[in-house]
Amino acid sequence: MEITPDIHQVDGVNGNSYILVRDGLTVIDTGIPGSGKKILAYIREDLHRDPREIRNIIITHFHMDHIGGVAALKKAAPGAKVAVGEADAGYVTGALALPVHPGFRGLLLRIVGMVMKPGDFTPDRLLKNGDVTDGLTCIAIPGHTPGSIGLLDEATGTFFAGDILRYDGKALAEGPAQFTMDLSRQRQSLRTISGLDFDLLLTGHGVPLRPGASAAVREFVKTLPSEV
Repeated sequence: MEITPDIHQVDGVNGNSYILVRDGLTVIDTGIPGSGKKILAYIREDLHRDPREIRNIIITHFHMDHIGGVAALKKAAPGAKVAVGEADAGYVTGALALPVHPGFRGLLLRIVGMVMKPGDFTPDRLLKNGDVTDGLTCIAIPGHTPGSIGLLDEATGTFFAGDILRYDGKALAEGPAQFTMDLSRQRQSLRTISGLDFDLLLTGHGVPLRPGASAAVREFVKTLPSEV
């Protein structure tokens, strides 16, 4: 679906995958394994563009529901560069063991991961705070994962938040504690985001929040505990 004339969300992909449409194409997150086909179909059928126009694939964090389409997109667009936050690099290459999450949902996630196998990959670029790619400024927001990043598009007043925030159309929530590696650090990162200025918030799950998204985030952050 079209969110703005140059930002689209790919329908039917879990978690959310966004396409920035400018001279070339930038894909932000790629959903669960198998989502690559839906992203490529959207590019061809809805955008009427060639997948080989994908210049960058930016991953907000290493979780399976964000990296699942990387292999398919790279196959369709061999020239595309894959970027991840520097501290998440070891998880996507397989050099670091994936964290074990507690409870039934954590067990289910492990089983799904073994069946769906998103696959390891070697990123072309490791992003640090302040790096710029296709007009998107990397904002380091560790906590959900060590290398979680957000992307600030000042041209459109948009912030891509990954999983540090969720919005269901009614209320904001922080990334689920069960799947967050460092909750205290995540809340520090939320305070970092509250200092940014943006009108549109796009999260890894949920629906767009606009207008006045940064003001809504500031109000939400006030409700967070001062300490975990």
